[in-house]
Amino acid sequence: MISLILKEKLYVNEVVLGTGFGIIIGPYAANIFTPRSWGSPENTITLEVMRIVLVTGLFAVGVELPCAYMKEHARSLLVMVVPTMAFGWVVIASIIQALFPKFDYVSSLCIAACLTPTDPVTCAAIIRGKYATKHVPVNIRRILTAESAANDGLAYPFLAISIYLTVETSARTAIGKWFLVGWLYQVILGTTFGAVMGYLFSKLMKMCHDKGFIDRESYIAQYLALSIFTMGVANTIGADDLLAAFAAGCAISWDGYFHAQTANDAFSSVIDYVLNCGCFIYIGAWLPFDDYHSPEYGITPWKLVLLMIAILFLRRIPFLLMVYKFVPEISSWKEALFSGHFGPMGVGAIFVSSLALTRLPTPEHPPADQAQYLAATIQPIVSFVVLGSIIVRMYSRK
Repeated sequence: MISLILKEKLYVNEVVLGTGFGIIIGPYAANIFTPRSWGSPENTITLEVMRIVLVTGLFAVGVELPCAYMKEHARSLLVMVVPTMAFGWVVIASIIQALFPKFDYVSSLCIAACLTPTDPVTCAAIIRGKYATKHVPVNIRRILTAESAANDGLAYPFLAISIYLTVETSARTAIGKWFLVGWLYQVILGTTFGAVMGYLFSKLMKMCHDKGFIDRESYIAQYLALSIFTMGVANTIGADDLLAAFAAGCAISWDGYFHAQTANDAFSSVIDYVLNCGCFIYIGAWLPFDDYHSPEYGITPWKLVLLMIAILFLRRIPFLLMVYKFVPEISSWKEALFSGHFGPMGVGAIFVSSLALTRLPTPEHPPADQAQYLAATIQPIVSFVVLGSIIVRMYSRK
């Protein structure tokens, strides 16, 4: 009822509102909604909730980008996605190992893989706002949106190599599986599958629309149906469902026809808004505040605060200040500084950490080995940084 005032006057978006409301109704306040009390299915539910929200958000980004945007800006995206992620991955892992010496470097890389990608859901909520529209050039908004979508799917290989090195006895076996499964199968197959699906559906839907076989309401409903369908098939065959959804969104609107048919309809925006609000309410109620002080694991609030501050300053800013001249969309060091600062962490980080737990052993108390120690500590560390990122983005927009 007062959302317009909060969003357009106070610049508080649904990410902050949803998280705050989730904390209020969660176990540490009203105790109405308590996801962590659900027992063993909780991580699976969390994983799938984050997956659905990410997939619909990534598909939406692909649809809303201008025609053939990924092809025309491939050089800039290549600089901003792969090397920027690799730099942040290594830097975050080094910081984690320095602050939490019980981790070996491989475990630190695993946690860093969760915090490396820019979250497309949080990014879209900020970029679409009135403040960003007024103050941030359109070329910067578009390149940051495309980057956030691409690098979220590419978190899979960064996580995979860390997990394989943790659970496999041989480094050679781990690297072999990483290349064959992490890159060739998950990333390349997922991207190709999504692009083919999007292209085929674009031709099919255009033909059906031109011949009068489908009405406007049903056409627009495909916005949600196609993203979920692509995710389901990609996940079933073991491919990267996030990249598949993004590739499908880009391919289905490659010629601009699908975007033209859905541009003036509020349905897709309403779906995105409802899913985002629900997701961040879930996150707010899910946050494990008790685990932020776990001396037995070497986790204390001051270490988590130092980690968050270090990540905010070192994860993206130094590298983008060094390479921004290779990105035509970024015309000055000030824009490079903004692009480096603008790297919110949210749904994607929680999704990757939940995915990591499905591949790690159930921890004993105390943990018997490094893999169990990682499983016991990955979500408290990742969730604290996500919470800090949400708070910082709220205040940095004012």
